[in-house]
Amino acid sequence: MKSVRVVVVGAGVIGFSTAVCIVEALPFCSVTLMADKFSPDTTSDGAAGILFAAQFPDIPLQRQRRWFKDSFDHLLAIAQSQCAPEAGVMLSSGYWQIFKEVPAVKKPFWSEFVIGFRLMTDVELKRFPDHKFGQAFTTLKCECSTYLPWLEKRFRKAGGQVEQRKVNNLQELSNSFDIIVNCSGLGSKVLVGDTQVYPVRDTKGILERCRRLEPSLNKAKILSEWVGLRPSRKNPRVEREVVEMQGRPVPVVHNYGHGGWGVTLAWGTALDTLGLVKQSLHEMAPQPKL
Repeated sequence: MKSVRVVVVGAGVIGFSTAVCIVEALPFCSVTLMADKFSPDTTSDGAAGILFAAQFPDIPLQRQRRWFKDSFDHLLAIAQSQCAPEAGVMLSSGYWQIFKEVPAVKKPFWSEFVIGFRLMTDVELKRFPDHKFGQAFTTLKCECSTYLPWLEKRFRKAGGQVEQRKVNNLQELSNSFDIIVNCSGLGSKVLVGDTQVYPVRDTKGILERCRRLEPSLNKAKILSEWVGLRPSRKNPRVEREVVEMQGRPVPVVHNYGHGGWGVTLAWGTALDTLGLVKQSLHEMAPQPKL
């Protein structure tokens, strides 16, 4: 097969994870990552990057488990390698979730993949007044302001190309590329008319809640403040469609809408996206004539 031209739109953690997966797995493809903003100016740059997750209502649980496990295993391998400092990935332990009421599900679907998951004891909960339940475990922390440049370097090393350009609609890419991969986050509201995508942000509320839980923060000096718009959606969109563009069918693979769980699920959904790109390639390949 001749070189197939693939474009990935979006330079956040979803876009770069997806681009790396594609360029490393499909060396016969020419892969370009295109976006108007790059690190340190993406929403991903401000992410806490702590791996645990919420459960999405309409996606099979087995698929969500796979997304989480694939992402955790990928980042754990980095954390245990010599690349860890450059990539900004590390193991971190703590009381990661505390609740005012006991949740219906005490052990979430991802609990078996983090390290040493356990319920907090009554003695530990005394530190947090008005809270009745908590979870402690060791997980991974990914500093995206470091991780994104590291992913970009990995992408370029594998032969990927980067272009800074604002994409106003996917149609404008159809003459230059054979497969379009949409990782544009909130941009999908305009690019593909997805009305289910909505922005979420909240710095003041975060600070107030943290001060209530940890009074020692009340007089802490704020060194800097950052706020980004998370590309939220009831369920992430990781699927493929074929769109008529410029008179020809163009495969479009979507991977966006992760909300506050972008870092947590990025590698897992990137691998799913790679599978959908492979499916598109199979359908594009000329079929032998009988």
